[in-house]
Amino acid sequence: MPVLERMKHYSELKGYSKETLDTLAAELREYIVSVVLKTGGHMASSLGAVELILALLRSFDPEDDKILFDVGHQAYAYKILTGRRDRFPTLRQWGGISGFPKRSESPYDHFDVGHSSTSLSAALGYAKARDVLGAGNHVVAVIGDASLLNGLAFEALNYTKDSNTKVIYILNDNTMSISKRVGGFATHLAKLSSSTAYNSLKKAIKESCASLPKGQALENVLGKLKDHIKSIVKPINIFDEMDINYWGPFDGHNIEEIENVLELAKKYDKPVLIHLLTVKGKGYEKAEQEPTKYHGVPPCKAVAVPATVSRRSWSDAASSAVCALAERDKRVVCLTAAMKCGSKLDTFAERFPDRFFDVGIAEGHMLTMAAGMAAGGLRPVVFIYSTFLQRAMDQLVHDIAMQNLPVTIAVDRSGLIGDDGETHQGLLDISWSRSVPHLVVAAPRDEIGLSALFDLGLRRNGPMMIRFPRGEAIPSLHRIRGEVFLDDLPVPEILEKGTECALLGYGKTVELMLDAREIIVRDGGVPPSVVDIKCVKPMCVPVMEGLLKSHELVIVAEDGYKECGVGEAIASLAEKLRPSSRTAMVLPMGIPDLFVPQGTVSEQAEYCGLTPRKVVTMYEEYQKRTHRQGSGIQGVR
Repeated sequence: MPVLERMKHYSELKGYSKETLDTLAAELREYIVSVVLKTGGHMASSLGAVELILALLRSFDPEDDKILFDVGHQAYAYKILTGRRDRFPTLRQWGGISGFPKRSESPYDHFDVGHSSTSLSAALGYAKARDVLGAGNHVVAVIGDASLLNGLAFEALNYTKDSNTKVIYILNDNTMSISKRVGGFATHLAKLSSSTAYNSLKKAIKESCASLPKGQALENVLGKLKDHIKSIVKPINIFDEMDINYWGPFDGHNIEEIENVLELAKKYDKPVLIHLLTVKGKGYEKAEQEPTKYHGVPPCKAVAVPATVSRRSWSDAASSAVCALAERDKRVVCLTAAMKCGSKLDTFAERFPDRFFDVGIAEGHMLTMAAGMAAGGLRPVVFIYSTFLQRAMDQLVHDIAMQNLPVTIAVDRSGLIGDDGETHQGLLDISWSRSVPHLVVAAPRDEIGLSALFDLGLRRNGPMMIRFPRGEAIPSLHRIRGEVFLDDLPVPEILEKGTECALLGYGKTVELMLDAREIIVRDGGVPPSVVDIKCVKPMCVPVMEGLLKSHELVIVAEDGYKECGVGEAIASLAEKLRPSSRTAMVLPMGIPDLFVPQGTVSEQAEYCGLTPRKVVTMYEEYQKRTHRQGSGIQGVR
């Protein structure tokens, strides 16, 4: 890659010829593909934006100008060209560079992103800061066609006229989100993208007038008919109607054409939206043919792993459970916000097309729509990642829980999620959902429990959240019997009976506690009890009281934030019981008060102290503090 390797600074791009730029674009794509196939990452979107980023860096200086990316899936070439070429192989690795733009990583990253549709609002904020401070820099926001469909982006578009500021919006239109974009606005963009009649007519008039005597004067006369011509030939344009000047569509892979329009936009003193047409996965045949598959690429395995029985993912297991419900009950419908593939809902969509609803990137709308469905007599199941549920908290509280509607929310990717890092961790859903009245929150330890909880959600006459992690599901974990419910609530299950210490977990942390018990027993410690809490809201107080009174130490592990978590609730219960009875010391363990960076899930768990060894250490330290010689574990470090 001679051009890329010789390049020292993005400012050199301005001196490159068309041929050199074309070579560099090819080299960037080759480098992105080679790295992402090893580390994992968002490949197809970045491949489609290479020429756009080259044009941006030739037209603007990110040292002064503010270039903002929406979500950040498309920014890999930008990272490489703005001083991170040598570090790019550390993409999404522990201690490496983020998969998304990140202000703390580079002075050329001007806004942290990861969730969609923030760029236009942030750009307006930057533009107003420039105006108030009397600066002269440009502000550019690059947003994809799917992100533009979100309500937050529409709020920014709606305010753009009243903001009375100069800002440049670039619509990177590849007709895709992760899957095909959906909705009426997507159709509107498609019409704009395919409408060449107006531009062709303008060109024909200009060429004809130029060849006639006094053609220029005639052209000026015809120019007065511009608005009339637009109304006849060009489709209604929502951007023009909002007083945002719409320019396009243009070829998003033609650097010269993009530069020309960017130079005009720099001189224009009003808000402008530049519509570019690009190909997702451009330059890598597999990604062009299957852009959804190559949107996010998992890291390759560096070392061959011995063949084992392949487990299906938690998403697969959840989707299968809901398909089974839909077979039995025609009221069951399924909703997702542009995550059909990620949530493994393809089969449901094929089998029940009239009962499957992909609303696009519109989480708030989805939850309120589900509330309306439930009020109308259906039994909706909403599939949503934990990190995206944060964007619909008001709708969950006000529209679903307050009305006590029977909506089941399948919270995918809960807990630590790995290489997407801070913006995508599923760590907040427990701490805030536990305070919502009427809402039941439960987490299964295996597929048997998962299916039973979806069955319960269908039976209940109120809202229920079922949270499950990323990765492979466990078919059956420490099963002696099936699930037990009391008053339509899951009952905690004592998986191992012990004395002195009780290890409590739910969902993924149940396996962690069983592993900790195994270490304690192996190393000569007093065998502790292990309990699957199952239902974290409402908490089963009678069972918890019994455990607190029958043990000296209770350790609670959860894959969410420790603050406002289940462990703190159990500790509070113990405190209330103490005036009248002797109760256990409660030691909560969970994610500390920080945003967890990218890395593998195991690296993140080690960093946060959420490991079996940490449980053992807490147990050992308690034994030392209470001076109970001979009761602790020997030789554990």
